[in-house]
Amino acid sequence: MEPFSVAELIRAVGGRVEGPVPDGLVRSISTDSRAIPPGACFFALRGERFDGHVFVETALRAGACCAVVRDDALAPQDGRLIRVGDTLRALGDLARWYRRRMGFRVVGITGSAGKTTTRQIVHHVLSRRMGCHQAEKSFNNAVGLPLTLLRAGREHAVVVAELGTNAPGEIRDLTLIAEPDIAVVTNVLPAHLEGFGSLEAIVAEKASIAEGLRPDGCLLINGRTPELVAYCRRLGLAFETFGTSADCTIHADALQTDGDRGRLTIESVRVEVPLAGRANLENVLAAWAVCRRFGVDVGDFAGAVASLTPPEMRLQLESIGPLLVLNDCYNANPASMANALDCLQRLAGRTGRRSVFICGTMAELGPAAESLHEDLGRQAAEHGVQVLLAAGSFVEAVERGFRQSADPGRAVTRFTTTEVLCDNLQEFVAADDIVLVKGSRCMHLEQAVQRLRAGFAPAEAGAPSARSSPRRSEA
Repeated sequence: MEPFSVAELIRAVGGRVEGPVPDGLVRSISTDSRAIPPGACFFALRGERFDGHVFVETALRAGACCAVVRDDALAPQDGRLIRVGDTLRALGDLARWYRRRMGFRVVGITGSAGKTTTRQIVHHVLSRRMGCHQAEKSFNNAVGLPLTLLRAGREHAVVVAELGTNAPGEIRDLTLIAEPDIAVVTNVLPAHLEGFGSLEAIVAEKASIAEGLRPDGCLLINGRTPELVAYCRRLGLAFETFGTSADCTIHADALQTDGDRGRLTIESVRVEVPLAGRANLENVLAAWAVCRRFGVDVGDFAGAVASLTPPEMRLQLESIGPLLVLNDCYNANPASMANALDCLQRLAGRTGRRSVFICGTMAELGPAAESLHEDLGRQAAEHGVQVLLAAGSFVEAVERGFRQSADPGRAVTRFTTTEVLCDNLQEFVAADDIVLVKGSRCMHLEQAVQRLRAGFAPAEAGAPSARSSPRRSEA
């Protein structure tokens, strides 16, 4: 972050202080009292299970130069307490002020799936040409987005940010903070239905990213989502489309995937993609739609893409001793489940391994949850899953769908929790299996991956090794 004065911070957030304004510079912004470098400003945020105002004194003692607090919080003190009506809104106000002050260009990416991967591809490519800063992990909400903007420095010409949502209006609030020069909608899928109720509401929410666009900004949308294209046309928005059909402004041909990698052709150039699944080929195309706006040549783009590595817990292929694990347990919705199952089927067919699906249920699907989980069970059977291990709230529906479509001899077992599933993994997973691990974030299925590592990783000298013969699992 480029330092600024406490007085500038006060003006940016519309705050007030008791006593004289402290001298000195604000050198960083923190919302965590456990991580306060000297010269930091601490924002006391309130959440469902915490209140940062409890930690203001701790932050000041640790070296914070000031703290932003609510008007009605804490007793009057010196000028180190900056009072505002809403500390979360103040954080966004500061980030917008800082974004304007610094003048870097902002790429804002939203969508039902692919935000993080598209963001990482754009950052990977652009970093070869210019200073480029990106969100940490999935910093895409009302706290994470401002922190992403505020952590950029003079050396950064571009900031690549994610904008996420669980409820109507959140994307609009975020885009008015980020004021993107380029806004991207990767796709619109039935995710977070519990908060939106319908695909039409999700379309409207994702398209609202255009409300914060700079006057000369560019909106890029997935042309394979007709509802999104039609909605943007009805609003009279100027936009470009990316996709595989010839009527898209930016299109690719010959998309092929082998499960763990793939390829596509852009402007007659073959682009090799070392990422799993067809969805990642579409993420590469979305990233190209952005990078070409920065003058990147398609040949240079292809060269950069060839050295990509998969984001953590997003279709990561990992060899664990004799086991092959497809770790896609960061999150899940119906479309990403279908993509992951396609990867599993292709890899199992190519390697001749038995396919195992460790399935956590999908969150925030609202009234459609039961039928969508039954569809998931059917898809697992249709994609050749031999052993299905399911945990979570809708396991009965998953089992029902699987049994309706699976051949006799294929096994499905359900568990009440991820912990119980993990305790029983060794009874169902055998050496030389290929295992897909996927579910919503709330399922914490990384625990299953860790248990597989403990059970199947090469043993130390003298330690017992994992069993090598499969046991038949009981349905």
